[in-house]
Amino acid sequence: MATLGLIFENSVKVALDWLKFALDASSVRAVVFGVPIGGHLFMEGLLLVVILFLLSQKSYRPPKRPLTEKEIDELCDEWTPEPLTPAIPEELNYESPALESAAGPHAIINGKEVVNFTSANYLGFVGHEKLLESCTKSLEKYGVGSCGPRGFYGTIDVHLDCETKIAKFLGTPDSILYSYGLSTMFSIIPAFCKKGDIIVADEGVHWAIQNGLHLSRSTILYFKHNNMESLRSILEKTTHENKRAKKVRRYIVVEGVYQNSGQIAPLDEIIRLKEKYRFRVILDESNSFGVLGHSGRGLTEHYKVPIDKVDIVTAAMGHALATEGGFCTGSTRVIDHQRLSSSGYVFSASLPPYLASVAITAVDVLEENPDLITKLRTNILTLYEGLSDVQGLEIVSDPQSPIVFLTLKKSTGSIKGDLQVLQDICDRVLKEDSIFLATSKRSTIDKCKLPVGLKLFVSAAHTEDDLVKACESIKRVTATLLPGP
Repeated sequence: MATLGLIFENSVKVALDWLKFALDASSVRAVVFGVPIGGHLFMEGLLLVVILFLLSQKSYRPPKRPLTEKEIDELCDEWTPEPLTPAIPEELNYESPALESAAGPHAIINGKEVVNFTSANYLGFVGHEKLLESCTKSLEKYGVGSCGPRGFYGTIDVHLDCETKIAKFLGTPDSILYSYGLSTMFSIIPAFCKKGDIIVADEGVHWAIQNGLHLSRSTILYFKHNNMESLRSILEKTTHENKRAKKVRRYIVVEGVYQNSGQIAPLDEIIRLKEKYRFRVILDESNSFGVLGHSGRGLTEHYKVPIDKVDIVTAAMGHALATEGGFCTGSTRVIDHQRLSSSGYVFSASLPPYLASVAITAVDVLEENPDLITKLRTNILTLYEGLSDVQGLEIVSDPQSPIVFLTLKKSTGSIKGDLQVLQDICDRVLKEDSIFLATSKRSTIDKCKLPVGLKLFVSAAHTEDDLVKACESIKRVTATLLPGP
């Protein structure tokens, strides 16, 4: 560093000498080959000579030697890294409790055991013995990753087995795996919907779907949340008033169980409207797969609708199956199209084999233990009934939804204010009764306009005591924090 400082000092000195010379030369007249020349012409000629001289020189290259420890330390001291993420908005800037264990029905928060209602562990598979055994065996056989996309040396036999297992379980011709739950909807919607196409979506869809809609660059129309009359009106207006509508691809996008409200989509009515107005349906079953239906096959089984009536069915596997990744299932034509045009499949490293193995085992355990669905429904009903008369809060979710969603009866007038009130409830029940709850905080880029609230994820692994304790705690705390009727 001292050498660089000396070079800089000498360079400045030379530049000052040249400047002094130039000022002197501009005020005199020089004689070149006996011909008098003005000072400025002489200076221009001299500068031209200097430029040509510099251009003819070889560029400076620093010596090829490793940096010394001192030089490395000096460079590190001078470097100021930029933040990797933007600043957290004030309304989201609070101290979160530290989760110190697996997110099962009970967890360790700040060194204390709590009843956990923040994990979408619907079937209680987190920490399940058979799933852990399957994961261990797969790690020993395949290692931790496949090191490439599915089309480039990333496909392993367990991926094909998992796709076959899911398709067979749901009764579809084929299915396809994705490496990340959120990227499933990011990739599927743009793979089928392009600029100029028409998509009619529920206004309450979660952020992953919103992002997929944005990436498709299609014409997006939103209908009121879970309102079939609003959907019918938009479909009618789109098909009858838009002359080009019949010449473009048209889709309806909904969720089985809405993540932002806990409500269940009326699939039977959606299919009736789809067939009447000739639309295709994309159904996200992330929160209904493994939950709805007498055997956990999702919304189609719940409404006794043939699954081939739904054009594209997707789901993230991080909920009921207690693994990571996502899948899409449907006709062979739908799946084959994604293998060539879906960015999350073509360009992303494939799902780690041990996660695919866990998904296979989870489906096996579900098939072998249908009583898990019965236990989950019993727990949902217990919590739903226990929270139906909480002071200051009202349940907006469906009685069969694994997401029990409560909103404020009287809003403070702002999302920030509502979130603060709800967060105070969460903090109190955690501190006083070791009940771990979460509010429905959303990203700053989330366009969902549904009211915020408390979200309780019910698990088949929760005991009756867990549910009763949660109900009593929430009732007691809200009675002191929220105004009465």
